[in-house]
Amino acid sequence: MQQSSEHQGLTAREIIKDAQQQHGLRHSDYQRYSILATNTIWRAVHRGYCSRRIRRLRKVLHTTQGDRRHFKRKDINEAMLKDERYLYIPLMMSERAWSYAMQLRQEANTEPRKKFHLVSRLRKATTYALQLQSLCESSKCDARSKLEAKAYVAWITGSLQFELQLWRPAMENLKKAQVVYEKLATALPEEDQILYKQRVEELSPSLRYCAYNIGDDIAMDDLLELRSHGQGDLLANLDTLMAQTRERGTQVVSEVEWRGRSVPAKPERVRLFLLSEKEAEKSLKRASDNTEKIALLETLLMDCKDAISAARDEMKTDQPAKARTGPLSSLQYLLSYLTYIRLTRTIQRNLLMVDSAKTALADRNDVSMEGRKTRPQDLTRLYEIILQNYAELQQLPGLEDDLTYQQELEAEIKSYRAFRWTLSLSLLMLIFVHSCNSS
Repeated sequence: MQQSSEHQGLTAREIIKDAQQQHGLRHSDYQRYSILATNTIWRAVHRGYCSRRIRRLRKVLHTTQGDRRHFKRKDINEAMLKDERYLYIPLMMSERAWSYAMQLRQEANTEPRKKFHLVSRLRKATTYALQLQSLCESSKCDARSKLEAKAYVAWITGSLQFELQLWRPAMENLKKAQVVYEKLATALPEEDQILYKQRVEELSPSLRYCAYNIGDDIAMDDLLELRSHGQGDLLANLDTLMAQTRERGTQVVSEVEWRGRSVPAKPERVRLFLLSEKEAEKSLKRASDNTEKIALLETLLMDCKDAISAARDEMKTDQPAKARTGPLSSLQYLLSYLTYIRLTRTIQRNLLMVDSAKTALADRNDVSMEGRKTRPQDLTRLYEIILQNYAELQQLPGLEDDLTYQQELEAEIKSYRAFRWTLSLSLLMLIFVHSCNSS
């Protein structure tokens, strides 16, 4: 038995993070982390990590709850705190209930009734977390354990309130957890601070979403900005949060007016994208440099491709769109509009890349994102791509006879051809000078 000297220490964040990374949650496999299998037979054979850990702890600490035939409940109390491992039991029980809730959240996308079971599991996780906090308040536990337990309880409680859409109390608890983790990070050695700083960042999207639902309009812009930097689970959670937020406004974007014609924004995915497109300019203005703007535009372009795919799927069931006789149907015109957005945003991104390439050329030692030095040929290639984008814009269905539209594009094409010609001439002169110097 691991006997303690004076105070018991619980590094909850470190224990949880290690367990989650090694037992399923690196790949969002909540089922493996909690129960491992849903089939009744396999459930009896294969237990998730949390269940196995609890069973091993109870066996080692001689607190098993009966035998195979009889159950006899044994709660952990303050008198047992002669070994810090007693604190792990309510911690792992809370983690097991939480991870099962996260598994149910994934399944609730196709089976809405599982939402009720999800909330029930989160309530159970909160109960065990409160038991852990009660034990940590004992004089036998050190100050760090008390803070770890407070932060954990605040986070679990905030997660439950978040699911129940109790935005203000959820925000208060999540903020409390964030503040405690910040304080812990400042009090620990540098090598131990990383986990807590990461936790502070992980809580930011949920806090911003709570703020938005309470009535903070800036929070949606913050969510868009966070999304461009998101990775892994963070990106997936942000996509879900932003989709939920935008759904509240989809009825407002019920139709699109473009170049004198109004058409209904029919597929849901298209309406969500159009809201994102409206909000994009605000995010671009808030971006600090070209790299951040390019990342935002690439995210928007991925959403645009999804919207175009949804519109094309809708066209498969649209008879006028299939016939393709006479004027364009509403869906065909909508598809032209979405393609127009994709091409114009691509041009905008490429112009930002031109700016970045020019800056890199000015500094000969600068290296591009691909890991190589920028060359003058890269600028020529970017202008070629821009001209190709404009050529595609000229051929959009429904706009072939729009003289104003075609004249505007022709003027842009001439100007970019001139840029390309001037750049090509400069490049030829550089090559000629270089060959003369070498000879």
